[in-house]
Amino acid sequence: MARSVEHRADRAWVHRAVALIGADTRRSADTHLLRVDLPSWARWTDDDGRPAGVDLYVKDESTHPTGSLKHRLARSLFLYALCNGWITETTTVIEASSGSTAVSEAYFAKLIGVPFVAVMAAATSPEKVRLIERQGGRCHFVDNPADVYAVAAELEKELGGHYIDQFTMAERATDWRGNNNIAESIFEQMAAERYPVPTWVVVGAGTGGTSATLGRYLRYQGHDTSLCVVDPERSVFYPAYEAGDGSLCAAAGHGGSRIEGIGRPRVEPSFVSQVIDRMIAVPDAASIAGMRFLSELIDRRVGPSTGTNLHGALTVVAEMVAARRPGSVVTLLCDPGERYGSTYFDDEWLAEHGLTADEQSAQLRAFWADGRWPGGDEVGAGRA
Repeated sequence: MARSVEHRADRAWVHRAVALIGADTRRSADTHLLRVDLPSWARWTDDDGRPAGVDLYVKDESTHPTGSLKHRLARSLFLYALCNGWITETTTVIEASSGSTAVSEAYFAKLIGVPFVAVMAAATSPEKVRLIERQGGRCHFVDNPADVYAVAAELEKELGGHYIDQFTMAERATDWRGNNNIAESIFEQMAAERYPVPTWVVVGAGTGGTSATLGRYLRYQGHDTSLCVVDPERSVFYPAYEAGDGSLCAAAGHGGSRIEGIGRPRVEPSFVSQVIDRMIAVPDAASIAGMRFLSELIDRRVGPSTGTNLHGALTVVAEMVAARRPGSVVTLLCDPGERYGSTYFDDEWLAEHGLTADEQSAQLRAFWADGRWPGGDEVGAGRA
């Protein structure tokens, strides 16, 4: 009898927690889809004398309440865990994160009133650490980024909490058929554009959840849109995709991805390679150049993973223009650059980490002027 009363109390608390998250969702508007005006070389006249060209769009996920693409994921992960009975009123939630997911999860933990611990690499930007702590979360640092999984699992046992595990649960927790996911939002916002069905959607991979959602949605809806996933240096997603070997792991001591938010030392369970049409390996310098270039273009700072996305998007834009194939390309603005003021926007920090983007920045500006995409600084792979 006592257990029955306790069970009803737990269910009542879960109902309230889900309702709180639902109310928060209703207060939040959708994110903007920004059109980036390409230079004149991206426009031409077709054989019938009609205007044609390539249009580029950026889905601005930085306008979420927690400032990043990961807000959608964190909300889905919390609802999934709550409805599975994994989070109760007394549960400490633990996550392994490179920063932005933890910021968003700390927000939802605070919203429903449970403790939150983020296991992160010690090199995570100080700005992200402050955002997590501002939401009442606690940061637990590890020197080796590859250790975050094991440490999070250890803390789960030690604290009697729940390891929410974005890297496994991302593709499970998100409803890829629709329900206001990012794919459905993109297509609704594109409906009145001249090329409403994008030729390409370009995204990065951290958990793999976003690419899995998009790839599945494209197939479910029957859209003739190709999915391109960009991957930074020191990440195994691209070599694993190229080799068709999901067991690949990065060599010990390789240091992990230097582009926060994307790239992993192992192929995460949420990475679904079968729904990806192409991958592009992007040099870190090109990511940083892309981040800074887009920041200047839209007069607002963006984060480094957005720079990686831009590099991939401009790669396919250049190919479409060269082939005179009209259409649209959509990519993501993942988070704001203010989170990286002391890192990727700091020239001294870049120099300390052996990074420079001068040459790649010059190439981007030249491309913007004449439409000729520089060769030799990216690697592409496709599958039938």
